[in-house]
Amino acid sequence: MLRESNGVEGEHEAGLVWSAERIVSENRTRREDSGFAALSMPFEPLLFFADAGNGDLFALLSGLRRPDVFVWNHEDDSRTWVAPSLAKYLEGWLTGWITV
Repeated sequence: MLRESNGVEGEHEAGLVWSAERIVSENRTRREDSGFAALSMPFEPLLFFADAGNGDLFALLSGLRRPDVFVWNHEDDSRTWVAPSLAKYLEGWLTGWITV
């Protein structure tokens, strides 16, 4: 999908899936910023690819052969399963089935 579109925007320019450049930038920031390291569990297992518009971020599990999508809550550092795949995440987020 990234090769074809380099990201997908929804209503009001919300990033349903970030561009490849933003994926790299956001993940690098979360892993290298000492402020995040002091306040959060490690981000290495997560590959962030989108945001909810409220500070929460959607992620895939990097390095695992599971296509599940999780949401990271920026307020309490929780990680919650939201969809069994990227396709279901897109469907759920666009139809309102997924809410955060």
